[in-house]
Parts: sequence; structure tokens; C-alpha cells
Amino acid sequence: MEMCAGRATEPAGGCVERLIDVENEPNINRSPSLPWDRFAAWVHCICVVGFDLELGQAVEVIYPPHAKLSDKEKTSICYLSFPDSNSGCLGDTQFCFRIRQSSNRRNSLDCLLDQYDRDAPVYLKKDSAHYYGYVYFRQVRDKTLKRGYFQKSLVLLSKLPYVNFFHFLLKLIAPEYFDKSEPCLEAACNDIDCWPAPIPGKALNLPTMGIVIKVRIPTLQDKPGATQIIQSEDEIDTQVSFALPNIHEVDLFSRDEEIIKQVQKGIQQKRPSEAQSAILRRYLLELTQSFIIPLERYVASLMPLQKSISPWKSPPQLKPFSEEEFMKTLEKAGPQLTSRLKGDWIGLYRQFLKSPNFDGWFRSRWKEMTQKLEALHLEALCDADLLMWIQKHTEVEVVDLVLKLKEKLVQAKQHCLPIKQNTLEKLQMHIEAIILSLPEDLQSILLKNGTT
Repeated sequence: MEMCAGRATEPAGGCVERLIDVENEPNINRSPSLPWDRFAAWVHCICVVGFDLELGQAVEVIYPPHAKLSDKEKTSICYLSFPDSNSGCLGDTQFCFRIRQSSNRRNSLDCLLDQYDRDAPVYLKKDSAHYYGYVYFRQVRDKTLKRGYFQKSLVLLSKLPYVNFFHFLLKLIAPEYFDKSEPCLEAACNDIDCWPAPIPGKALNLPTMGIVIKVRIPTLQDKPGATQIIQSEDEIDTQVSFALPNIHEVDLFSRDEEIIKQVQKGIQQKRPSEAQSAILRRYLLELTQSFIIPLERYVASLMPLQKSISPWKSPPQLKPFSEEEFMKTLEKAGPQLTSRLKGDWIGLYRQFLKSPNFDGWFRSRWKEMTQKLEALHLEALCDADLLMWIQKHTEVEVVDLVLKLKEKLVQAKQHCLPIKQNTLEKLQMHIEAIILSLPEDLQSILLKNGTT
């Protein structure tokens, strides 16, 4: 289904029907369907944090009520949900934070979401170890309160780093909540529980608060910075990017005067904001690519050659990341070859390698490569002549092979390995053929263990 280019004119009910059609498209019929599964695919919970003169900041409401947060997580949310200094911050303020999840509460829904996550670019993948907190803070004068101010935050917690999208969503929900209180919050959460799964590359209709948000999550194949259009039933057209904001170290480099001149010239010539944004996006994209490509190239070199993968041996291990070895590659293949920016690239890389951002990026890449190795090993097993192999080995070795193949098949499904379905089916056929070659007593024992 293509993204609409004009204003949304169909009623909300019609868009909900189209939502159901998307769910029934081929390969999308495994979307979460249990109560609150659809909600959990997007949001962990929504909290209301208020200020009490005696208690300080406290979580007043968590919705849905069954959502779990540890005491440590609640304390972190309370501490981070108010601006650092809000004495002069009258009105509404939006910002975001990130907290570490206290425990790994992984459930069956996570495996399904991992499948969707596989097609997303690195900067949009869900963070299994952290929560992103998207905050809508309101501070207004209120003479009925002892403090003289009404201070409250609506905090949306999610595993998804869709910063601008969730800020846009909170702009719809929070003002209504502050006016109408909890019934509005319950209605908004019920709306989210009707949303389709966050599948990259699909045009999604997301009804909430009487309007329908229309959006498409980028895929790995999309060009970074592509604008996602959000449209609503009451003819609001808003451009929302899914990308995370970035923090840059400015002391390692001098200012890029050329891009500054381009932007200043655009201001003088009253260039449209869309054109100014396009210039900055292109500049930042090229700068990011210049920085990340040497890292991608080095990390790819840690992958063993495909010819070293044998069906008769365990998958080979990835080579360890060596900071010094990586630094040696920069002299001949560093960012200075593609970027006009001059500065201490080595110093920037050393700081980046110590940061949580690198840790998250590298863990993601390591997981992808490890899963790729497992998938290649499974393909090698499928292409091997296993029936010929069992003729040369003892029954004990053959039974051991069957058990290992079953275990690999289960892990491939549980860990959502990047492998085609027909490869898994072929491996299942190999297992069944090997079992049938064994004596009947062994067949019955292996079959009692269940087929994978």
C-alpha cells in the first residue's frame, strides 16, 4: 500500500478498515493479537509523574495497570521526567531521556518484534536493554496549590528510538490528558492497542485521538533522512523524521565554514525551510557516512570467509575487535578520503569507541554477524549429503547428529535467524530421513521427543 501524498480525507473508520487490510497482507499475518500485544509492540507504558511538596516527584499513574516497572526504574523516571531547571519554564516542554532496564523481562512477543527489527536501520532498532522516555511536561501558575504552580509530566516509555514520532504522538495525547484526565489516557492506550506492528517499509495507519496518523518506518534499503509524512483526518500535515538526535563533540574539529555560508545564504535569500533542511540533511548524511564506513569496513573484516564454514564442524568464531588494528586502517582508508572536514579523526574515534553509542552499535553488528554465521552453517548442513555421512558413522554418532540438528532448528526459530523458510523445511526433511534410517526402537525414541 503506497503512502498517500495529499491530505487525508477519509473518515477514521475507513482508515481502521484499511489497517485490517494491511494486517491480512501476505507475510504480515503474524502480527501480535493477544490483549495488549499490539500496544506492547510500540509502547511499554505511559506514566504520569507529579510533584508533591512532601514527597517530591512521584509516579501517580501507570497505564496499562499491568505494566511492570521496578522501584529503581520508577525512581529514575521521577528524577528525569522534570526539566533540569524549570523555574522559568512556564507552559509545555518536551524532551526525552533513556534509562537502563533493571531486569531482562523478555517474553514471546520480543522474538516476533526481532523479526520486524531485522529490516530496520541500526539507528531505529529497538533497544532491548533500555527504555526511551518521551516526556511532555506542563508547568502553569495555580494559586490553589501551595507551591503556586501546577507541575506534571506525561511520560511515554518505549523500546523504540522513534524520537520525533513519539514527540508528535504526545502532542496529541498530553494536552487532552491535562484537560480530561485518566479517561483520555485509557482511550489513547486502547487506540494504540489497535495499531499494526511497527513493520519497516509498510505504510501504516495509526488511529488515535480522533485522527489517523499515516506513516512509513524506513528500512535498511532506504536513504537515511527520508522524510516520513504524517497526515490526519482533520487535515493536519506534519513532517516527522524517525531519526535519533545526535550529540557532537565540537572541540575536536574546527567549524565547517562552507556549510555555514550555505545556510546563511539561504536565510538571506529566504530559501524555503524544506530546502534548508535538505542541505543540512545531505551534509550530515555525508559526514556520518564518512565516519561510519571505515568502522563498517573493519567490522566486516572480522567475519570469517564463507569457505571456512564446514557442515562437519562448529561455525567459526568472529575475530575480536582490536582498537589499535582499526586505527591502523584509518591511514589508508579513513574518513579524510571522503570528507573535507579537517580535525582529529583519531581522537574522535577513540572517544566514540569508549561511548555507550559504540557499544550499542557494535553489539547489534556482532549479533547480526553471529546470526549470519549460524545461518550459513545451517545452509551448509542442508547442502551436505547427510545420508552418505551416516553410513560411515556409528548409531551413537548418528543419534547425536539428530539431536544437534533438532537443537539448531529450534534455535533458528527462537532467535529469528536470517534464513529462508525453505531451508528450515529442508533441514526438517533431513532430520526425518536420518531418523527413518535408524532401527525402529531408536526411531520411536527420537520421534517421542517430538518433531521440531
